[in-house]
Amino acid sequence: MINNHYLESVKKQFLYYKMLGEKAMEQLESEQLFYTANEDTNSIAVIVKHLSGNMISRWTDFLISDGEKEWRNRDGEFEETIKTKEELMAVWNKGWNVFFDTLNSLTSDQLETIIYIRNEGHTVIEAINRQLAHYPYHVGQIVFYAKMLKKSEWNSLSIPKNKSNSYNADKFSKEKSIKNFTDDELDKLK
Repeated sequence: MINNHYLESVKKQFLYYKMLGEKAMEQLESEQLFYTANEDTNSIAVIVKHLSGNMISRWTDFLISDGEKEWRNRDGEFEETIKTKEELMAVWNKGWNVFFDTLNSLTSDQLETIIYIRNEGHTVIEAINRQLAHYPYHVGQIVFYAKMLKKSEWNSLSIPKNKSNSYNADKFSKEKSIKNFTDDELDKLK
């Protein structure tokens, strides 16, 4: 029971962070996706390329091969090769599709199975949790970069500045319920 709840919960959380990244990128002009602040920073396009590369490597043949595939070129993920917003979104979706196909195929009885990433053993739960920290970390970079680039034209992706009281008043005006914090946002996507 708890393992099924865990899988449903993490799926919703990953979908939520995917949505945040997409809503941030949607607000940008194409050229802003390729902007770098200096030579030591990555553009949003490079962050997307890295995320996708990680997802494809980690989640392809997830239960039967090391998550760091021999064919992965991690260093190449940090080179600017994507040229258009359409190409960027195709790379973004390719990674997420591989990830969600695998995540959706997992069953609760597989959560204690040992998988390897760079020869280091992880339970499936640990591997999922590792990525639940990694992917939102990079989505946060995308959101921060996008917000910085848009300046005052930014459409908030969470509780807008100076709107906490009205947000909380709305939440507390409703009956108590048990649900995932992402449910309301994900329902908007349907």
